[in-house]
Amino acid sequence: MATSPTQAPHLSSLRLSQERPANTFNGYVMLLVLLLTIVVDVVGLGLTAGPTPGLGVLVVVLDTLALLIVMFGFYLLQPNTAAALLLFGAYKGTDRTTGLRWRWPWFTRSKISTRVHNVTSEKLKVNDLRGNPIEIATNVVWRVTDTAQALFDVDDYTRFLFVQIESAVRSIGAKYPYDDFEHQETTLRGHADEVNGELRTELQERVKVAGITIDECRLTHLAYSQEIAQAMLRRQQAEAVIAARQKIVIGAVSMVENALQLLSEKNVVELDDERRAAMVSNLMVVLCSDRDAQPVVNAGTLYQ
Repeated sequence: MATSPTQAPHLSSLRLSQERPANTFNGYVMLLVLLLTIVVDVVGLGLTAGPTPGLGVLVVVLDTLALLIVMFGFYLLQPNTAAALLLFGAYKGTDRTTGLRWRWPWFTRSKISTRVHNVTSEKLKVNDLRGNPIEIATNVVWRVTDTAQALFDVDDYTRFLFVQIESAVRSIGAKYPYDDFEHQETTLRGHADEVNGELRTELQERVKVAGITIDECRLTHLAYSQEIAQAMLRRQQAEAVIAARQKIVIGAVSMVENALQLLSEKNVVELDDERRAAMVSNLMVVLCSDRDAQPVVNAGTLYQ
């Protein structure tokens, strides 16, 4: 069925290449073959001076051709390095065996690192779920796991990764609010592990087409933008003061309740409703005030 021109395929469905092992040879064995061709070449030169010079020339020509073929087929692979082999532009496999290797000279090779890489994105200005401008940056640990996709399915896999990191960070930053003072929503600041996990999942889905595996994603910078930072700081301070006051009032009410209960149980003093109300008022003022209480000596009674 033909695809509608308005329907764009998802990145994960654009898998055009797949890594497979290449048919290469042990380089140390081919060194012995190279030494053997040199010996045969020397023997051929000796035959040219003997009774059969024609045979000697033929041996020298053929052996020199073989020597050149063997000589130009060597290459080295370091640990965590791969070589993709091409034959006239056609992909013929990837060699991941380290050490001295050998392939036919008409095979071209493209080396690619499979080591673990670490990249920190630039600080991006993003609007969070509530529209507040925030600054956000992330650190990504990644590596190439499919060399064929990295080399042949995207133009430049490192630049492709950087673009997808920025896109994923913007997507996650706009999906959640920076903070929730009522603690009822998933936020960028309060649920770092959950946000990091979702960022890694989304980024992995985006770079799968390039044969890249994301090992870890962590937000390294998260803050309000400068234009609203002071206003949001004052809001946070106000919320902190309100929360502290709520705890103080709850504690004060509990203390007053315990005091009245102990006075009643031990018959220290009999309090009518008016005296009880005055005592509660005085205790609440003392316990909830943010300044030291100033005692006042009452020489009379509550009614005079």
